[in-house]
Amino acid sequence: MKLTIGQKAALIVVAILIVDQLIKVWIKTHMMLGESYTIFGDWAYIHFTENYGMAFGLEFWGKVGKIILSLFRIAAVVAIGFYMRHLIRGNKASNGSIIGLALIMAGALGNILDSAFYGLIFSDSWGQVAQLFPDGGGYASFLHGKVVDMFYFPLIEGHFPSWVPAWGGQEFIFFRPVFNFADASISIGVVYILLFQRKLFTQD
Repeated sequence: MKLTIGQKAALIVVAILIVDQLIKVWIKTHMMLGESYTIFGDWAYIHFTENYGMAFGLEFWGKVGKIILSLFRIAAVVAIGFYMRHLIRGNKASNGSIIGLALIMAGALGNILDSAFYGLIFSDSWGQVAQLFPDGGGYASFLHGKVVDMFYFPLIEGHFPSWVPAWGGQEFIFFRPVFNFADASISIGVVYILLFQRKLFTQD
């Protein structure tokens, strides 16, 4: 049976969510916050960190910003879902555009799950390996959970030349942010759509 583009998009979302959450649950239940494992030499690590904010460990406006960000993510996922349905029903976009949107939606959902539920179902990871469904309850309330990040690729390390304004002589690392599978899905989806925008949003 040949799958429709809507079914393919749904499978992509489900598959990414499963992989993303399996990785995060494993990290939470096997590593302490700040712990690292080398994957390839000195340029690829599994480094367990958590953040309250946006992709790649960015944070804004404390607890208020956390609620705003969580609500924005939920609204964005709902909007993307309706937009995808509109495109599919009206046959108004190529299959590639639907796949790109599915990648973005899946990544956003993955991080929403962390924010919404991880504080309820996990104990804190600071100085200990977290427990799933601890007797005393989780470390935070609904929508106040931390997003789990683990992929760290410091491919290039060095120092800025002394003549560079503001950063002269300071340490330079590329790529510094620690991210997760959901972040990667969002980034791939966004880049894919931006690179092929004219083709993707015209009818096949």
